This record gives sequence, structure tokens and C-alpha cells, in this order.
Amino acid sequence: MKSKTLKTVVLVFGIALFMSTNANAQSQDHQKRKEPPTFSELLKELDENEDGKLSKDELKGPLKDDFYKIDTDEDGFISEEEFKNAPKPERKKRD
Repeated sequence: MKSKTLKTVVLVFGIALFMSTNANAQSQDHQKRKEPPTFSELLKELDENEDGKLSKDELKGPLKDDFYKIDTDEDGFISEEEFKNAPKPERKKRD
């Protein structure tokens, strides 16, 4: 009987330790601000034809939604300079 009780206590303690460690790790991840990607990271991820520029067809999300605001020279592509000078998207409001 003692052996079964000891196993139960160890199991409960292990689960509690795991849950508290996991919760702490999630709160630390949440506290870190996620940095926006650099232009070179976007090129690696999105530049399908590897021409060093980003067209509207290659984009998604806020960059695609605001493409014409960002493409200031109206050549149909977002250059690194245009990306650096792009207006920052508005933050979502928390409830």
C-alpha cells in the first residue's frame, strides 16, 4: 500500500512540476516582443522567382494589403528601401 501511495505522490508532483515549468516558459515567450522580419528574411521566404524584389503576387498579410502604400515608386515591386520606409501596421487592440 505504501508503494502505491508513494508512486501516486511522485506522479502528482511530476505533473505539477511539468505544468508550472510549461506555464512559466509560455509567459516568458509571451513577454518577448516578436521582431518584424528583415527584408532579406522576407526575400528568402517569399521571393518565389528570386529576382531580389517582392511583387504583390508574392506577398501576403499586411504587406499585400498595403502594397500600393509601400510601393512608392509605383514600379510594381517592393524594394528594400521601400520596405524600410513602409508605414508600420497598426497594433490590434486588446479586449
